[in-house]
Amino acid sequence: HDVEAWQAYLDATKHAVYRSVDGDTEDDDDCDSAAIRRRWMVYERAVRALPNSYKMWYFYLLERVEYARKFRCDDDEHARARAAFERALVTMHKMPKVWELYIKYLTSLRLVTTTRRTCDRALASLPVTQHERVWVLYLDFIRAEGVPGDTARRGYRRYLKFEPGHAEEYVEFLKSRGYWGEVATKIAELVNDDSFQSLAGKSKHTMWLELCDVVTKHPAEVRGLDVDAILRGGIRTFTNEVGRLWTALADFYIRRGLFEKARDVYEEGLESVNTVRDFSLIFDAYTQFEESVISAKMEAGDGDDDDNDDDADDDDGIDFVLKESGDDIELRLERLEHLMERRPELLSSVVLRQNPHNVHEWEKRIALFEGKPMKQIVTYTEAVKTVDAELATGRPCNLWTSFAKFYETHGDVASARTVFEKGTQATFKTVDDLATVWCEWAEMELRHKQYNNALDIMRRATTPPGGAREARKNITQAEYDAMPVANKVYKSIKLWTFYCDLEESLGSMESTKKVYNDMLELRVATPQIILNYAHFLQEHKFFEDSFQIYERGVNAFKFPYSREIWMSYLTQFIERFKGTKLERARDLFEQVLAEAPKKEAKAFYLMYAKLEEEYGLGKRAMDVYDRAVVGVPVDERLSVYDIYVARAMEFFGVAKVRAVFESAADATDLPSDVTKTLVTRFAEFERKLGELERARALYVHASQFSSPVKDPEFWATWHAFEVQHGNEDTFREMLRIKRAVAAAFADMHFNMTVVDVPTEPAAGATGKNNASTADDDGMDPMARLEAAQQAMPGFVRSHVEGAATTTGKANPDEIDLDGIGGGADGGIGDDAEIDLLGTSVPSTVYGGVQQHTKRDAEDEPLGALDRFKRARGGE
Repeated sequence: HDVEAWQAYLDATKHAVYRSVDGDTEDDDDCDSAAIRRRWMVYERAVRALPNSYKMWYFYLLERVEYARKFRCDDDEHARARAAFERALVTMHKMPKVWELYIKYLTSLRLVTTTRRTCDRALASLPVTQHERVWVLYLDFIRAEGVPGDTARRGYRRYLKFEPGHAEEYVEFLKSRGYWGEVATKIAELVNDDSFQSLAGKSKHTMWLELCDVVTKHPAEVRGLDVDAILRGGIRTFTNEVGRLWTALADFYIRRGLFEKARDVYEEGLESVNTVRDFSLIFDAYTQFEESVISAKMEAGDGDDDDNDDDADDDDGIDFVLKESGDDIELRLERLEHLMERRPELLSSVVLRQNPHNVHEWEKRIALFEGKPMKQIVTYTEAVKTVDAELATGRPCNLWTSFAKFYETHGDVASARTVFEKGTQATFKTVDDLATVWCEWAEMELRHKQYNNALDIMRRATTPPGGAREARKNITQAEYDAMPVANKVYKSIKLWTFYCDLEESLGSMESTKKVYNDMLELRVATPQIILNYAHFLQEHKFFEDSFQIYERGVNAFKFPYSREIWMSYLTQFIERFKGTKLERARDLFEQVLAEAPKKEAKAFYLMYAKLEEEYGLGKRAMDVYDRAVVGVPVDERLSVYDIYVARAMEFFGVAKVRAVFESAADATDLPSDVTKTLVTRFAEFERKLGELERARALYVHASQFSSPVKDPEFWATWHAFEVQHGNEDTFREMLRIKRAVAAAFADMHFNMTVVDVPTEPAAGATGKNNASTADDDGMDPMARLEAAQQAMPGFVRSHVEGAATTTGKANPDEIDLDGIGGGADGGIGDDAEIDLLGTSVPSTVYGGVQQHTKRDAEDEPLGALDRFKRARGGE
């Protein structure tokens, strides 16, 4: 009972066997049969002595299997090997390796029944935890060629009880064997099993589509399933694959030869899908089916022509009615053509199924039936019944008005009135929609010259429902908004405007006034309605009544809505009364100026001033202008000042103009460019009066707002002024101020110290020696500024071309005008060569200050205004 001893014995016999192999035996290729039999005998003795030795049995069986592989499958050696396995399993039935070796051996011999029974015995003998090792070999055996299908399916079903999650492997196996009926049944079970989880990662949607492909492509094999119910269930469940499932169901019937049933399925699909993609998929499949049927019919007809010719002589013509010729190609072509013609209608149905409240799509659908009145009437009726005003896309009132116009176009006015009557009772989302229906109804009556009917319709539309006017006073805005549209339509501006037009054209004076007054009472009037009412009264010479309407309008509306009412009111009032009711007109202007914002006040100020100019006092006109330059926006004050100056010159002369300019120059709330413009005009005005010093002072004042770089026009004007009226000292002062202003703007640009610009010219010219020899403590501010600019990096000193070079301690920025005109390049700025010292000064420069010889002594006290008046008197 020593395993090691038996193992040593077997090793010795093994060497004996292979020695015999090395000796040239001719009976066997691998070993001597006698030596092998002796070795088997030793193994038999060993396992008999040690029946529970797994090691001895396993090596024994392994050697026998390897030895038996050299023989044919029907050799007796295989029977002896199987017998050895059976003896081993008496004691080794719990050893999975022995079972695996036995099953592999039997599978190689292709013994189907023996292998199946052995696998069953192994599963019965081994514990469940080791069944997986057997099932691997069992499934390999089942998938092998030559295993009957029923046997394989039964084995797989047993395996699914052990591993239910591997059902997809079974499905693939069934597909490979062609059992499509069982494939469909199994997939249907998996789809209906909510607890099933695909090991391949397939979703329920994917398995549904797989089931649809199986049942439609193999309808003959699928017997036990209700394919129609399965596919329709998928259509209800998977809405994103509706088109594919409908075509699959139709394909199922086509493969079964049920063509009419397939057409019904296509038609049902076209009438039920909700997306254009699914519609296109079904429609294309439908047309391909019809085309394929026609092609098949035409091919079959060509083959039957010869047979029909042979049988023609035997036909006696008696039962021709009972015979079917089969020549229905024309019918099928008509069916296909009809299908193609229906495509726009079917597509419109798809879009309307997506949103049945789409008014624009209903209008397109009605246009498809152009020339088919009955279909258009049916479509109109369906549209007005289907569309919900609360959910509508577009305006539902267009359907009612178009429906009525359709009847009117075809001469049926009574039906059109019926449609309008029903339209006014329909539910709408907005007041404007219902008002449109009423207005269209009235316009139709006008087209047919039924004027009284049109007026009656508008009276009905604008009549408040019972108690609505009183109830409106006791409810909140939210409650009013929640009221039905029919209870609010009487306040529609659209209705009242149309009603006013009808009354003015067809009604009387009293009826028209009543309509306008009702609008004012209901507070639905707009500023334009006020203007129309006032104009209507003025046309009929009711001027005071029109002014009362204007008053009601300006009290009801505020700016900016009341602007046009005020303009018309004031214009008509002035045109009517001119200066007879001046105080009343002034009160109106004061009222409007108190209410008008600054941006709307300019026109009223100018109208007020014009009124005072034409019918009132000039002083009051000037007061109005004074208020205007303060009461209008800043960007409009320059234009007002222009008008102010012109009117002041016309009415009060120079003194008033000067006062206006002085107030403008002293104003602190004006922009710098406006101030500069006004001061420049003031200076020009003083120059024309001969007040040159005043003009020069104004130029100095305006220079602080004018950069030499950005505003060269101002400096050119001042330059021309000094050339014409100034002298050497005033010209120097102008250049000095120009440099100082340029430095000040440069300082502000570079965020440096801002230098105050002098506003008064120097009393006299400063000598060269004083400017050059003054120390830093005694320098005047301008000199210190020039010295600081000289030391500033990048500062370019101002100079005069052609001036002599200074030496010593002279001021380097001093300008020497002695050499002006001496060189070829001499000159000041861009002017021609001017010899200021050699040229006589015009008498107008000093204006009587220095030239006493040209006027009498009594004229010296005269000022500019007196001289101006004297000059005008001399003229």
